[in-house]
Amino acid sequence: MTWKTLLLGATASLAFAQVAQAERGSDGEVRVIYYQAPSILNPYLSAGTKDEEASSLILEPLIRFNPAGEMVPWLVTEIPTLENGGVAEDMKSITYKLKPDLKWSDGTPVTAEDVVFTYEYCTAPGGGCAQASIYEGIDKVEAVDASTVRILFTEPKPVPYVAFAGAQGPILQKKQFADCLGEKAPTCTQQNFNPIGTGPFKVDEFRPNDVITLSANPNYRDPAKPAFAKMTLKGGGDAASAARSVLETGEFDYAWNTQLAPEVLDEMLKGGKGRMVFAFGSLVERLEINLTDASPSLPADERGTVKHPHPILTDIKVRQALSMAIDRALLAEVGYGDAGKPTCNLVPAPAAYADDTNTGCLTQDIEGAKALLEEAGWTVGAGGVREKDGKKLSLLFQTSTNAVRQDFQSIIKEWWNEIGVQTELKNVDGSVFFGSDPGSPDTFPKFWADVEMYANNFNGADPEAYLAERICSKIPSPQTQWQGQNVGRFCVPEYDDLAVQLGQTGDLEKRGEIARKMNDMLTRDSMTILPLVYRGTLSAASNTLGGVDINAWDSQLWNVADWYREK
Repeated sequence: MTWKTLLLGATASLAFAQVAQAERGSDGEVRVIYYQAPSILNPYLSAGTKDEEASSLILEPLIRFNPAGEMVPWLVTEIPTLENGGVAEDMKSITYKLKPDLKWSDGTPVTAEDVVFTYEYCTAPGGGCAQASIYEGIDKVEAVDASTVRILFTEPKPVPYVAFAGAQGPILQKKQFADCLGEKAPTCTQQNFNPIGTGPFKVDEFRPNDVITLSANPNYRDPAKPAFAKMTLKGGGDAASAARSVLETGEFDYAWNTQLAPEVLDEMLKGGKGRMVFAFGSLVERLEINLTDASPSLPADERGTVKHPHPILTDIKVRQALSMAIDRALLAEVGYGDAGKPTCNLVPAPAAYADDTNTGCLTQDIEGAKALLEEAGWTVGAGGVREKDGKKLSLLFQTSTNAVRQDFQSIIKEWWNEIGVQTELKNVDGSVFFGSDPGSPDTFPKFWADVEMYANNFNGADPEAYLAERICSKIPSPQTQWQGQNVGRFCVPEYDDLAVQLGQTGDLEKRGEIARKMNDMLTRDSMTILPLVYRGTLSAASNTLGGVDINAWDSQLWNVADWYREK
């Protein structure tokens, strides 16, 4: 089967329960808590999930993905296909038709020029667009007329639904962001904190790393939605207090990403105020290995850049030893219970793209790890710490502040100590770690550490853009204002070639082969990414909050316009 075959019959439809609503705003206020507080409301300037999801309340893409991973038209009339003429026979263009009478929250019309501008915004030189990979392979985007936009590709694009899709690819208003291109992008505070959007809510006040107050968009395309007149999105605290505020105290209606040990959640559920909502998508908790030297002794504009290879971790035997020392099954059990599975894959799903032969990391081998380090010339020195050429095998291991992640850090540190690796632990508030401030030393793309741990996933059920994030040009650096998700600084020309091939391949079986090879190059073959646990997306919802349809393939807040208060 090929993607061309699917394109001929693609008729994905929006499949979630619709609720009769008396009128917009009739259900008062809804309160949401993200313990990783949003720091910006422009997902093109942040790779943090918390920023992408908060932005999705206001900014919307042309198409979304539902909880089954299916494409659904959002700001457009239909999903373009070969059959309906939206996808060209030569696969070199795709044409979208905007829904009629779309308006921005300020009452002005949405046009194809806004879509064209969004592409120009993300691809402007010097802009450091965090989502640049979704525009790979595009020659240009043009406005055919006020309501029609055409994307032209440099080569045939069998899977053309990457740009302007999901929470990572929303449309920006040209009028608002016109003076924010390139290097000016991060300086446009008013625009980045108060974007004008088409979503069900508009920003009333945004206090970065704290709270967002929103009200129903008076120009939202469905006059009966949203049911809530106001939304408060509170940020900060920790996962435990966020979950407790829904499950035990009832102070909030929805708590995002309740990353807590199973027994902790079970105890909270006894409070009787809420329930857990859960779905598996492509979320993988992993370790990223820094292939560059992040030593503070280097100049700030060279620290953590490809100018300075890492003095220890460029040796693959050291990376292999670090992986071999880890018991992933134990981590999954301790941290997630039934909501986690040990994995060696960065792409664990869908099945067509997951390498079920990549299982070597699932067996812990402490003695084998020690032998590898000996073979690499790292011998045990004072205090059991290995040394080579007078240098200690010492690493800084960072992650965001979270009880499960700190447990993982402590456990992994013990295993690494056992093989002779001295490990310093560091945790950073999630609002900062997943933030977008290019001046901060503690963001995960800047990666001024040796090893870091986090999780993310990809929009929709196809990993093409996700894997393309690891090509050489997506390495964060001062020149990209530290944007980019190739955080390990992995750069292999063969991998870049495979990314191009994947974008030009329509046969599903061949796409799977290419994606699995790319997955293996990042994990098993190079050990620059050490996957740990394939996690379910888990959040807490009040028993009085209806319409919640948790989505592991898009923003969790994707259908917030359909939320309502149970009577």
